[in-house]
Amino acid sequence: MPPAPSAAPARDPSKMSALELRAGLSLASIFALRMLGLFLILPVFAVHAATLEGGGNYALVGLAIGAYGLTQAILQLPFGIASDRYGRKPAIIAGLLVFAAGSLVAAFATDIYTTILGRAVQGAGAISAAVFAFAADLTRDEHRTKIMAIIGSSIGGVFALSLVAAPVLYRLIGMPGIFALTGVLAIAAIGVVWLILPDAALAPHPAPKPAEPVRLGEVLRDVELLRLNFGIFVLHSVQMAMFVVVPLALVRLGLPVDRHWEVYLPVVLGSFVLMLPAVIYADRKGQAKSVFVGAIVLMLAVQIALGPALGNLPLLVIVLLLFFASFNVLEASLPSLVSRIAPPGAKGAAIGVYNTTQSLGLFCGGAAGGLLLQYAGELAVFVCGSALVLAWLLLAATMTNPPVIGNRSFRVGRVTDPDHLSRNLELLPGVREAVVLPDEGVLHLKVNLESWNETEVRKLIGGEA
Repeated sequence: MPPAPSAAPARDPSKMSALELRAGLSLASIFALRMLGLFLILPVFAVHAATLEGGGNYALVGLAIGAYGLTQAILQLPFGIASDRYGRKPAIIAGLLVFAAGSLVAAFATDIYTTILGRAVQGAGAISAAVFAFAADLTRDEHRTKIMAIIGSSIGGVFALSLVAAPVLYRLIGMPGIFALTGVLAIAAIGVVWLILPDAALAPHPAPKPAEPVRLGEVLRDVELLRLNFGIFVLHSVQMAMFVVVPLALVRLGLPVDRHWEVYLPVVLGSFVLMLPAVIYADRKGQAKSVFVGAIVLMLAVQIALGPALGNLPLLVIVLLLFFASFNVLEASLPSLVSRIAPPGAKGAAIGVYNTTQSLGLFCGGAAGGLLLQYAGELAVFVCGSALVLAWLLLAATMTNPPVIGNRSFRVGRVTDPDHLSRNLELLPGVREAVVLPDEGVLHLKVNLESWNETEVRKLIGGEA
């Protein structure tokens, strides 16, 4: 009988290693450079489109804005599979080259159809799955959430930057210059992949389990996850539809496109100030559901108010401030809720479905926003947005309050069968994940703080019956 491991509590064994920090920051910068290229056109393209042949058709304008979302949704999984077969770096570099090629096509476009083609090619460089898989390769389990948070926060940062920078860049280099710049950013990201991103995984990873298709089915049948997937679809649909209409409204109210930053800068900064207390309250008080539902209520109010606000600049600024405050809360909450609700063995599948749904929302929002503006007018865009958000609110109101998840670590000494110990620990009530690091003699638990029993854990790792 092997010696019983010690149940003495241990601190988190170590901080992120230099390699893990380097991996997280470099992957975040790669993602940020690509996403900046995608986001930069949003605040200005609806106005610029009038200078293109066929650009007076708002349905085509909306399609150009959202086209990358469709190809990104379709090709995310193939790029992920290619990264498994041919390596993470080659897949990411290939995706960035495709993105740069799409940027070049759009930069030389003189008509709306070529621009749509360029945007679709940009989206075809769908590196998200490969980037997140590489993040998993390069980090230990106990630090993976931090790395994912670094990558995720980079997206919000570049979105805010694009709102402020795009109008200024449009004045300086025009839309062809912005598209060319996005191609340059993609090439810069390739340089990060080639020169800075680490090569080797920290430790061998097991082969995919045969049960993975079952796990995907489990994710697709999970009612709570379906609510969240519908939510990210709605959130990005209304976001993209709004950018078909609002830039045109700002110009109509007497604000040239190169001065739109004067609206977006205070709105974005103010929205972060409004967001932080809500997010902190949700996290510290275990009120994730109430804050989440409250943000959806605010988003519904914004959709209802946007139509009347289009004729009044001060009112429109206030409504945009509230839009981005609610958007930021929801954008920060949704992936966190997915990670907390997803079955422990199916997080990869849950995140994959979530990202695909998000991309479809980007496409549908741009395309539907353009169609509605062309054939039914501005008000119709926000009436449909209100209907979508109302449906989301009804679904979210009945969601289960997500568990309060925390991490606990214990020193366990020598463990002869870490997989067996992990499986037994995960059978205990409230224990969601158990990771034993035999080389370090440390056990990491992810537990539901409202239902786990530390005494039972200590009994098991202490060798007691």
